[in-house]
Amino acid sequence: MSSHALQWLSLVVIIWLQSVSGTNTNFPAYSPQLKELLSMSQVQLNNLAFASDAGKLFGFFSGIAALYLPLWLVLLIGSTLGLVGYGLQYLFITHQISSLSYAHIFLLTVLAGNSICWINTVCYVVIIQNFPSDRQVSVGLTTSYQGLSAKIYTVLVDALFFSPDKRAKSYLLLNSILPLLVCVMAAPFVRDFNVGTSKNSSLGSLPSWLPPLGNAICILVLLLAPLVIPMAEKIREVLLNGEIMKVSVEKNAGDNHVERIESGIEVVDDDHRRGNDQVSVKEDIGAMSMLKRVDFWLYFFVYFSGATLGLVYLNNLGQIAESRGFSGTSSLVSLSSSFGFFGRLLPSFLDYFLQR
Repeated sequence: MSSHALQWLSLVVIIWLQSVSGTNTNFPAYSPQLKELLSMSQVQLNNLAFASDAGKLFGFFSGIAALYLPLWLVLLIGSTLGLVGYGLQYLFITHQISSLSYAHIFLLTVLAGNSICWINTVCYVVIIQNFPSDRQVSVGLTTSYQGLSAKIYTVLVDALFFSPDKRAKSYLLLNSILPLLVCVMAAPFVRDFNVGTSKNSSLGSLPSWLPPLGNAICILVLLLAPLVIPMAEKIREVLLNGEIMKVSVEKNAGDNHVERIESGIEVVDDDHRRGNDQVSVKEDIGAMSMLKRVDFWLYFFVYFSGATLGLVYLNNLGQIAESRGFSGTSSLVSLSSSFGFFGRLLPSFLDYFLQR
């Protein structure tokens, strides 16, 4: 497969990774039932929501690991942390292990929250390396799909698990195994293909009036749709190679004709080489230099005082719905996830078009 096709395939893979990495976003869909199963108070449940976000405080470990370890290994470490964090909780509430205290559950939730950072780090590194000229819009596009994670998990739970009283078990099971499966499939493609400038792709929305199985099928189609781009690149490569072979076979029919075709191919190659040269310079700075920059602290405080407020609201969405007597918590989580997806996607398009 050509480098261009592999480049676009890496974008598809990163979209898949981001789509399943936001495991903490589906917490409100099963938190009321988890509270009941573990006989927790509201304060203890709130602390678990905090624990998931607190795991991201240790996200710098994944950044350090990405400097010294292969990206595929960083990816597998992250998914393994999630498997342990969510998997042990699943085994506990299904009574397969019985020695976990609340402190253990808290630490496992921290570990599960930290696992997301490892997957995200790999996604950011790969997308910036493979789309250096359009890295802003590429990062914005792929991270938008993390906002769709809660929607995906909710749809899968509704389609695969039909018992409402096992909702918490279903989410914990999916949270533990789905990211691991996707990370194993994605591992061979998390590398730098170094092909220069590129363009991005985007996907549409899903109807909410479909039955659970139909909704799951639409989600699958949504995630498979970006594969059209690397497939088109591969088809273009095959057709181009076929034209070159045809020219070689018919060389004796007219040297002038062949020379014109070959010169045309050379022009394309020259344009491609010039395109590869149009890569913006990336500046690598150390941790201490980063901490001395105003831009870093502006980003830190904007994220601290902005995005965290949204996380607090979303983490408590299940409790808010329950306090209002609303039983369709999963529908609310699915709806908020869909809006989160488009809310993240919009700035990427604005950045893309305003640059031009």
